[in-house]
Amino acid sequence: MNITLEPVTIDNFEDIIEMELPPDQAGFVATNAQSVAQAHYYPEFRPLAICLDGKPVGFMLYDVASHDIPGNYGIYRLMVLHAYQNRGIGRRAMEMLLGRLRDQSDVHRITICYKPENHVARAFYASLGFAETGVIEDGDMIAEILLPRH
Repeated sequence: MNITLEPVTIDNFEDIIEMELPPDQAGFVATNAQSVAQAHYYPEFRPLAICLDGKPVGFMLYDVASHDIPGNYGIYRLMVLHAYQNRGIGRRAMEMLLGRLRDQSDVHRITICYKPENHVARAFYASLGFAETGVIEDGDMIAEILLPRH
C-alpha cells in the first residue's frame, strides 16, 4: 500500500471535489469543493490529495500561518473516501503531514479542529498526540501539539 500526499492540480482537482462522504459523516467536515475554493483565495492554505497507489482517495487542507501567526500550523480538513476508510490511510496521511510540519524551522504549534460530538475524530487525533485546548471556535473543538521553538 503506497500512500502519498500530492498537490491538488488541474489533473486531480475534479476527482478531489467530487469526493463525498456518507450522510452520517458529511456533517463533520466541509466539502472538498469548499476547501479547494478556500485554498484558491487564502494563499497560506495548502490543499493535498491523499493518494493510494497514485489514485486520489482522500483530501487534506492545512494552513502555514494559522490565525496569521508564523510557526502556527493549522490542519483544517482530513477526509478519506468511505470505501477506503479503516485501512490506515488517514492515519498514515496524518503522520506524513505531521512529519512535514515538524520539519519546518519555525513550527511551534500545530492545531486541528473537529466537531466535539465526533468521538471517532477526538480519539483519532488524541492518538496522534493532539491535546484538546478547551477552546471551541465556530462550533469546532481546537486541539494542539506544542513543540519547542527551534
